[in-house]
Amino acid sequence: MCFETSLRKKREEIVHRLEVAKMLDATYDPFFHMSGFTHNNLQIIPIHDPTVIIPAMWGLVPDWASGDPFAFLKKYNTLNAKSETVFESNTYKDSIEEHRCLIVVDGFFEPHHENGVSIPYFCYQPTDRYQDGSDLFAFAGIYSQLEENQYSCSILTVPANPFFAEIHNRKKRMPLVLDEHYFEDWLDDLNKSQINELIATGFTNSPFKAHPVSRDLYKRGIDTNKPYIVEPVDMDTLF
Repeated sequence: MCFETSLRKKREEIVHRLEVAKMLDATYDPFFHMSGFTHNNLQIIPIHDPTVIIPAMWGLVPDWASGDPFAFLKKYNTLNAKSETVFESNTYKDSIEEHRCLIVVDGFFEPHHENGVSIPYFCYQPTDRYQDGSDLFAFAGIYSQLEENQYSCSILTVPANPFFAEIHNRKKRMPLVLDEHYFEDWLDDLNKSQINELIATGFTNSPFKAHPVSRDLYKRGIDTNKPYIVEPVDMDTLF
């Protein structure tokens, strides 16, 4: 499952790359690591206005729980939404039909299990476009509106392809990273059949790379929003 992400690009780089008018989050700061369990904001392009990027709390809160969102999030983990059941879920079904979004990142972390140890891997799309060597991309997401200008979101996940099954080798799932050709389609007015078709076929054709990183990622009391957390480490040092 995808519970940890990065977005290291500057505001102007994001706006230019995704061809949107502006990024509305006045408090946005690039980050090397964000844990979804902090319920901080991800940056999303919403279906109701695809010309902007807005902040949305990570962890979707459905309309029926919006009166006390943090009580809901204490009880339910909605960082990810399983694509196979999203239309049947009371939590997600309204959002998948009416409130789809693109969730903008430039990397994410997945656990790999070896010798009884969970080892975080940093996953990214390599590019020469940016100095850090990783491209911007977008998860297929869903969102809800809590109050005026306040939103929450979840990342859609699908069964892992062979590359990610080797990395996420226990649960064998991956976030749905949409191919750029399908960005506009995901934010269009679609019926259930069309949405399911995009979920089934829309995963990006751009290649990914992944490498192990420090197990500090899983430790409490350590500030992992630092450059070292995305750097590769020698596997032998992790056991």
